[in-house]
Amino acid sequence: MKRLKEKWNIESNFQLGIIFTVFAVNGSLAVALVKPIMNFIGLNKELVSGFLFWPIRILLMFIVYQILLIVIGTLFGQHEFFWNMQKKTLARLGVSRFKNYKNEE
Repeated sequence: MKRLKEKWNIESNFQLGIIFTVFAVNGSLAVALVKPIMNFIGLNKELVSGFLFWPIRILLMFIVYQILLIVIGTLFGQHEFFWNMQKKTLARLGVSRFKNYKNEE
């Protein structure tokens, strides 16, 4: 845990616990929200080929996860940590606004 706290620049075990909780809640909520979104836009397993359904579902899940990560992280008081994580993820994906983002590791 000590290495993880140093890597993420976390000060306490309590903060680490909050961050783990945010990841757990966020992952579960993202999976739960994607199904109704897919049904709303008319894409469900029975009507659409698996070759179309799964890539769209995975992409949508990724987008929902990223948005919820900031929202839930903010609700748990960890906005700065999760916003920095988002900037790093966006930089890795090649989003030009964040290409020069440097993570302090």
